[in-house]
Amino acid sequence: MKASLLPGIGYELRYQVPATRTVPSLLPESEEFQQMPEVLASGYMVGLIEWACIQAVNPHLEWPAEQTVGIGFHLSHVAATPPGHTVTIRVALLEVAGRKLTFRVEAADDHDLISTGTHERFVIDAARFQAKAAAKAAARESSGSI
Repeated sequence: MKASLLPGIGYELRYQVPATRTVPSLLPESEEFQQMPEVLASGYMVGLIEWACIQAVNPHLEWPAEQTVGIGFHLSHVAATPPGHTVTIRVALLEVAGRKLTFRVEAADDHDLISTGTHERFVIDAARFQAKAAAKAAARESSGSI
């Protein structure tokens, strides 16, 4: 982490919602999701929020050796966003506690506020993280549980 990783860092991400980011597209194998409205899925909204936070802090990390992963989500999703609308995500780094980062989040579409809350991320050593994930996958494969 660079010395510039300090509270106050902000970022704004704008994203036009395609039909492929709606509830029916989130889990195509879910019959229930297929019957739901074609509006921005909460799961994709969370992904956009993570992306905005990543973009905010990457210049302040030793990217790509250092990366961040999401560890906490305290978010509302209070308005529906149809495809074609643009979502604007605004994030601000509130706190740096060791390797834990806490962000304030606000998201709006062309007409409504759609989300507010906080998001927590953790700075990781990418190589070490990947090695642990690979070891976990290998252990599962060697046990015959696939």
